[in-house]
Amino acid sequence: MPQDPQLPQNSQNPRTAGHDFDVIILGSGIAGSTLGAILAKNGASVLLVDAGVHPRFSVGESTTLYTLNVFRVLAERYGIPELEPFSTVEGCLEHIGPSVGRKRHFGFMLHREGEEPDPREVNQFAPPSSLLQTSHLHRQDSDAYLFHAAVRYGCVAKQAYRVAEVELGEDQVAVVGQDGSRHTARYLIDGSGFRSPVARKLGLRRQPNDLKHHSRSLFTHMLDVRPTDDCLRMPAEDLPPIPWVDGTMHHTFDRGWLWIIPFNNEPRSKNPLVSVGLTYDERRYPKTEGVAPEEEFRAFTSRFPVLERIFADAKTVRPWVSTDRLQYSSTRTVGHRWCLMSHAAGFIDPLYSRGLTNTGEVINALAWRLLDALREDDFAEERFAYVDRLQKGLIKYNDELVNCSFVGLGDYELWNAVYRVWGAAEVPVNLRFERFLERYREHPDDRLFQEMEEVPYLGYLVPDNHPHKRLFDEMVRLCDAVDAGERDAADAGRELMKRVAESDGVIPGIGLGDRDRRFIHPDPGSLDDMVRWLAVDGPPELRYLAEGPKYEKLRAAAGLTP
Repeated sequence: MPQDPQLPQNSQNPRTAGHDFDVIILGSGIAGSTLGAILAKNGASVLLVDAGVHPRFSVGESTTLYTLNVFRVLAERYGIPELEPFSTVEGCLEHIGPSVGRKRHFGFMLHREGEEPDPREVNQFAPPSSLLQTSHLHRQDSDAYLFHAAVRYGCVAKQAYRVAEVELGEDQVAVVGQDGSRHTARYLIDGSGFRSPVARKLGLRRQPNDLKHHSRSLFTHMLDVRPTDDCLRMPAEDLPPIPWVDGTMHHTFDRGWLWIIPFNNEPRSKNPLVSVGLTYDERRYPKTEGVAPEEEFRAFTSRFPVLERIFADAKTVRPWVSTDRLQYSSTRTVGHRWCLMSHAAGFIDPLYSRGLTNTGEVINALAWRLLDALREDDFAEERFAYVDRLQKGLIKYNDELVNCSFVGLGDYELWNAVYRVWGAAEVPVNLRFERFLERYREHPDDRLFQEMEEVPYLGYLVPDNHPHKRLFDEMVRLCDAVDAGERDAADAGRELMKRVAESDGVIPGIGLGDRDRRFIHPDPGSLDDMVRWLAVDGPPELRYLAEGPKYEKLRAAAGLTP
């Protein structure tokens, strides 16, 4: 944390005189509650406003190792131990509640209409970690847990409070409720999502055609969804090392995918529900007027034998949500005394479970800047410019990654290569967080985390990996050509796979460079080989990933240290 982070309370602080609060946050989901807890813990007075009431339904339930690493940074940097339980399934079960599922992998299975899936067209990726355990969060419980933590730290909460107007002045901001009440503050965070009052007031939404990706979604929670493993007609030798039901399952098809996120795959969970959603290109699969979401879902899944069996006995337990096109972004995300945060700034698609991670990244960049601004009474837009660049970078990266994935979903040759470009970033990004956390624990100095922001490719999954950035750009070029009808998808996939196998941006030893390695499940030996490669042969800018006490013995055994 910045030195001396504590802020005087309103009654003692002349800078806050005339304002009801230091900060007003719109939205009390994971984003708003986490930031509210951080600000309140570090001395700011916070009003946390939401039109809804906890507990409540929300999607975005699948975590990644990257998500957990970001939460660990927030916990240690800002002194919020309530974030630590998210890093393991045991922690979630003990502290949040017995409603979480276990996530041991990302699973992908290609479907063609009227056919059984080809066992050669499946992928399973289990990113390695000796410390962290990803989970499926039942968001009504995890969001309420963080909301209650924010209130305990001192946030003033106003649930079921509908904002009629926001005021963005030179010297203060204010929110006015539909009941006529008015609350003032020194700064406004809008974390309310797509219907952001600040974005609406200032006309900040960009034209959707500025984004490449297209998709719409329909989703709900269900009972009695049969596990994918029980519905397959494949030989035992074609099954993956981890059962499909033990992870986040992506059933893919041309220009779309269906998620299955079980909360009931952990024996200690008492939650019988499964999160289910169908996301596809709205140009290829337009809405039909008068067709209810349940009817649309059933009609679509009946085209694919395995999906039909999976949902044969499934029962919907809450109303379906059916969206129009999901994609949106903003011309700017910060201004004088205000910030659009996370999903208020923009959104692309739930593929790859990036929502919570991006939220954590933005909070990490925003919180220390806002605490400094409150202390110095300086809310110039320039001091938050990095946050704006970060959010735009995250949107750009996700847009290109998911669009390439959708282009490839209809052809396994191309999809298989795109999947490996994505997977190649999942390992180094987590090693990166581990190194910075180790350094911080040895010498607690907030400048270490500020150093972490000094990267050439802001918003990218591995923002300091030059070879991977070149590989990513090549993937975008090839997929754009396929999308435009200028390249054959299978040929583009073979070319991209060749570049994956040759790239220094892809850590060898775990199988990402092998086109026929369907299941990526690194063992300790392959991880040791990966570290040796990073220390000796990897790109110079990534050598630091193999440093630290965790790898001292391994480096010494390989003759890499004196």
